[in-house]
Amino acid sequence: MIGQRRVEEVVGERAQHVFKVLVERYLSDGAPVASKTLATQPGVDVSSATVRNIMVELESRGLVSSPHTSAGRVPTTQGLRFFVDSLLSVQPLDPEGLRKLTDELNPDMSPTELIEAASGLLAEVTRMAGLVTLPRSVQVALRQVEFLPLTANRVLVILVVNEREVQNRVIHTEREYTESELLQAANFINREYGGQTLYRVRLELLESMQADKDRMDVMMQTALDIASKAFDLVDDGGDYVVAGESNLIETPSDSEALRHLFEAFSRKRDILHLLDRCLSSDGIQLFIGDESGYEVLDDYSVVTAPYRVGGQVAGVLGVVGPTRMAYQNVIPIVDVTARILGAALDYDG
Repeated sequence: MIGQRRVEEVVGERAQHVFKVLVERYLSDGAPVASKTLATQPGVDVSSATVRNIMVELESRGLVSSPHTSAGRVPTTQGLRFFVDSLLSVQPLDPEGLRKLTDELNPDMSPTELIEAASGLLAEVTRMAGLVTLPRSVQVALRQVEFLPLTANRVLVILVVNEREVQNRVIHTEREYTESELLQAANFINREYGGQTLYRVRLELLESMQADKDRMDVMMQTALDIASKAFDLVDDGGDYVVAGESNLIETPSDSEALRHLFEAFSRKRDILHLLDRCLSSDGIQLFIGDESGYEVLDDYSVVTAPYRVGGQVAGVLGVVGPTRMAYQNVIPIVDVTARILGAALDYDG
């Protein structure tokens, strides 16, 4: 299987066109597409035999697979990513859809009402599950952290946030740490992250934990290991509103996978972590299948966009739906909804 950046270089223009037609047909019908069917599509001016050869090439590149011996082909996760990044023609939101969003996200509504309305609108318009994080109107900033050793692989975390608010919590670690190790870890966290908002600290910790640990010294590894557990439990006001979960029941999906997704919606933790990762993006973020890094979303796609209040990112909204979604329609809906919601929340009357 080839790397994503090399796909366009090794797949010829004719094969790309045939692949685009295959994906569009699959997204529309939801069924494997046979070579004979592809050969009859407008713009595919080659024989069935040539299409079959192209399918073999695309399969060798990891872009399509055959669920059954003679059932035709479907795009893989890698194939859908290539399609979205290189071949997708995003459609602008039609005037009626834009008017509906503008009318129903009324600036005179309260922030809570706007968030609920946005979530409901995303679900209604896309026929998927709509998610909107609550605006972080009160930013919780880290002032100082202290780690104190307890017994049985436990550490007391003392957080000072904003000006004088103190939060205490106990975390369980994989091994016991000495008082000196904990002091060094706290000094590192205070030096690197002091003054930042807690969601920003969590975001940067997630990124640091994914870095190459071989290039970190022992003190830095210790600090990140402890801090990741400490800040994972912090309540910084992060929450989201979800609507339209029942829409997912209407889409073809594994019942066990759907049950796990509903449980994730209820627990919120994994979904919030994913949405937190989208806070630093400038525009649309798209996770297809296992790209999200969360097993519960392996059978789904997530499309998100940040919304801004006062020129600053205040939250994230998006949809969760099947990987077989109309990306060309969903992407502009999410993008425009984020812009309209931000403008409505920013309106000072």
